[in-house]
Amino acid sequence: MDRVQFNSQVLGQSNLLQDYAKNLTKNYDDANDLVQETMLKAVHYFESFKEGTNLKGWLVTIMKNTFINNYRRTVKSKSVITVEEEISATNLRYSASTNRGENKCMLDDINYALAKLPEDLYVCFIMFYEGYKYDEIATHLAIPVGTVKTRIHIARKRLKSTLSSYKLN
Repeated sequence: MDRVQFNSQVLGQSNLLQDYAKNLTKNYDDANDLVQETMLKAVHYFESFKEGTNLKGWLVTIMKNTFINNYRRTVKSKSVITVEEEISATNLRYSASTNRGENKCMLDDINYALAKLPEDLYVCFIMFYEGYKYDEIATHLAIPVGTVKTRIHIARKRLKSTLSSYKLN
């Protein structure tokens, strides 16, 4: 098959491609763009098409892969680029330089919240924070594992309450 015959057969599949593109994109203009991009790729990769192969299947595969790649590219660019006029506090954290004064205030608040904890809750929480396992803490303090878990849970709740002015994820 020569290039002219191939191009005419590809053009003959345009209605099928248009319907499939509308199904994928759910948007008329995006569907037209996808059909155009698919046809361009098909013509460009004419040499890789083997005669006797299902042309419809080949074109649909090109379209599906193009759609998936475009979708991934769009999602990736939206996650990197903020398209809002005002940057939210959450996004500002990633784009702004650090403020050592603010960090010192946060650290002071955390130390204050830890100092407010009763000794039994503080010791269990700090040991857990430092990487000790529940059973290691229980053995060290000579208390049941369930008590360790409860104390850590209560300490977390109190810390969360004391530090509620900070947006914690």
